[in-house]
Amino acid sequence: MRPCAASILRLLAPAERVRRARFVALALLASFALYFAVTLAQVWGSGRSEAFATSGQSVDAIVVLGAAQYDGRPSPQLRARLDHVLRLWQRGAAPVVVVTGGKQSGDRFTEAEAGREYLVAGGVPIESIVVEPRGSSTFESLQLLRDGAIAPTIDRVAIVSDPYHVLRASLVARELGFDATSSATRTSVTRGSNALLRNVRESIGIMVGRIVGFRQLESWLQ
Repeated sequence: MRPCAASILRLLAPAERVRRARFVALALLASFALYFAVTLAQVWGSGRSEAFATSGQSVDAIVVLGAAQYDGRPSPQLRARLDHVLRLWQRGAAPVVVVTGGKQSGDRFTEAEAGREYLVAGGVPIESIVVEPRGSSTFESLQLLRDGAIAPTIDRVAIVSDPYHVLRASLVARELGFDATSSATRTSVTRGSNALLRNVRESIGIMVGRIVGFRQLESWLQ
């Protein structure tokens, strides 16, 4: 009986290992799905929060992240961000506005320069605008701002961008040492299925960035 029982156990052992492997795989899949769902909800919620825009709080600087410009004219996406900055400026949210963003090959103007001219036309004094025209990504723009001459005077910042983008941008800013909050434009041109896709992509990027760090994520994307 004993040899027979041992043979049965040997036959059952591989099946048990398969069951355990399946359980572990399902547990990991469920954990990933939950992590993704929570992150997606955070991205969605952050992009729709009116907390800073309506709170009356102030920061050291409003930082608007760049988007495309056409020969010095802001694209509709960048214009929506800049219009939101103007609303924050008019309520006295900060004494300084930082415009960021470089340029594509062949361009005459940077995104930051186009943003500055638009804000000046909207009533922001040119001496209250800081131009950071070298960055080609969110991380790079914020890192250059942190390392720039104005850095010692800036600690608390309000990041302005599209709804899908503000959570990751804020997390990047915090990793770089800023005390960051965010305020998303309410007139973003990114809507519908395009907005959903970008929310999903941002969620995946945030999931990875929270695990390995956004600096490491930036190096992988270069």
